[in-house]
Amino acid sequence: MAVKVLVVDDSGFFRRRVTEILAGDPQIQVVGTATNGKEAIEQTLSLRPDVITMDYEMPVMDGITAVKQIMQRCPTPVIMFSSLTYEGARVSLDALDAGAADYLPKNFEDISRNPDKVRQLLCERVNALARTNRRSLGLSASPAPAPVSPGTASGGAAPRPAAGLSGAVSKPAAPTPRSSPAPRKRSYKLVAIGTSTGGPVALQKVLTQLPGSFPAPLLLIQHMPAAFTKAFAERLDKLCRISVKEAEDGDVLRPGVALLAPGGKQMMVDGRGVVRILPGDERLNYKPCVDVTFGSAAKAFQDKVLAVVLTGMGADGREGARMLKQAGSSVWAQDEASCVIYGMPMAVAKANLADGIYNLDEIGRYLAEIG
Repeated sequence: MAVKVLVVDDSGFFRRRVTEILAGDPQIQVVGTATNGKEAIEQTLSLRPDVITMDYEMPVMDGITAVKQIMQRCPTPVIMFSSLTYEGARVSLDALDAGAADYLPKNFEDISRNPDKVRQLLCERVNALARTNRRSLGLSASPAPAPVSPGTASGGAAPRPAAGLSGAVSKPAAPTPRSSPAPRKRSYKLVAIGTSTGGPVALQKVLTQLPGSFPAPLLLIQHMPAAFTKAFAERLDKLCRISVKEAEDGDVLRPGVALLAPGGKQMMVDGRGVVRILPGDERLNYKPCVDVTFGSAAKAFQDKVLAVVLTGMGADGREGARMLKQAGSSVWAQDEASCVIYGMPMAVAKANLADGIYNLDEIGRYLAEIG
């Protein structure tokens, strides 16, 4: 069962290139294209795609307005394309708030110079979002390997669940398993949260539940381009009662302050509570990498860390969680029902490293209650 994709962009060149990239994957079928947001809505209602790729800046109707209307009329996972700039970051975050499931930088140089890398990234995202959406609808997905890095398929008019603040099509509540028992209250010297696809909205949902008097410092590791992390930290800081900033080399951990790992680099912490920002190691797939930060936290604070692994593709965070568990620290994982992509939390859970598996709403509430 091929994944049906609608490609939306006012640039004929970009529409063709995205279509060509997706057509190279035998599991994906591009069923239509659109040149503006108004056409995107019409094509969505007519073609019922499994996933939509959407540009932001278009004539007649922009991408974010189109996403909002699609989520109201025919909720469908949307991947938003935006430029690798501060403004592009703001647009991507606005798109996620509007209901988009994911975003990708619109980098013409990468498409020209690294077509294989772009193909792998885009096709992985499309396939993963389609599988998640089909599971949420109780439909069988086409056989596909689990992702290793970062609707109805028949086209009928079966109803789709509504989109919500999770940044993706919401899951029905009835068939989801119950979460773990509430965690035992204890104090920690550090809370470290790692996430990827779906993470910006998930982090926002968790962190906005924390009081300004939150007793522990926090480290946030979100897979995100370098141009985006400053804008994301600023947005979180405005929305939250705790303080949030993009981490800088030499920052010192402080209670009630969350430091966001800068994109393209690695964030580590030492036993004195001093944060180190290091160049991204080309041998690592992720920059920033959850495993790197978790591993340094295990070495620095032993059994005094609470690690939380939220929605995301792949398995980043699993080995870092293993190091934390060996040191005696605690690990929580987000449950499948509230994930945009159940990859990173699933890897932790399948390795039997999670002390608790919780819904996104529970994670924020339980964090707010730690002593």
